[in-house]
Order: sequence, then C-alpha cells, then structure tokens
Amino acid sequence: MTGRSTPEWIGKTPDTAIPARVKLRVFEAHKGICALTGRKINVGDQWDCDHAQALANGGENRESNLQPALRKAHRQKTAKDVAIKAKDARVRKKHLGIETKKATIAGSKDSKYKRTVDGRTVLRNPT
Repeated sequence: MTGRSTPEWIGKTPDTAIPARVKLRVFEAHKGICALTGRKINVGDQWDCDHAQALANGGENRESNLQPALRKAHRQKTAKDVAIKAKDARVRKKHLGIETKKATIAGSKDSKYKRTVDGRTVLRNPT
C-alpha cells in the first residue's frame, strides 16, 4: 500500500483548534525537532503547532501547513508575521488612496499652527 493511510486534517475554519491526535502526528513527522530553531524538543519543553505560512498571510489551517515550534521561537515568528501583515495592509491602503493620516505633531510643518519668535501661537497661513 502506498500513500497516506490517514486522511489529512483540515480545519473547518481558521479558528478551528488543532486536535491532539494531529499535534502528535505533526510532532512525529518532524521527528520532534523545532522547525524554527532546529533544536530537539525535550520532555517538559513548551511547544506549539505553528502554521508554516501564517493564517494571517494566506496560509491554510491544515495538517500539511503545521510544524512543531518551541513556544518562545513561535511567539517571535508570530510577531514577525503580524508585522508583515500590517505592513502589507498599509502599503495596499496607500496604493489604493485610502491611507489614513497620522496625527500631526504640534508645531510641525503639517500643523496649521506655528509658534512665533516671541512665543505666540498663530495660524500658519491665515486666509
């Protein structure tokens, strides 16, 4: 018999929790090695099932997209994934012309007020 005897687990939604049996299969498939650090996961180490391609960045909630990762390394990767997603969203909004303006710093060139040499605050360009 060739191929896989157990069908691949696919989550019904991106929020579907990964069952323990799937976590065990992922751990065994990677021989207990953290996919992010390359270190063997020892008894007592805290580890998670990490999505190789983050769900936020287009990855799927399925067994073939899972890998074991030590918790500390997993949190660092998740932070990077979130930063990538946020940057992609900012760039996309900018290109579509729906960029939200940031708050202007008082007294900066973008502010409608300026401070004169004698300390008064006046409108920058009164019309």
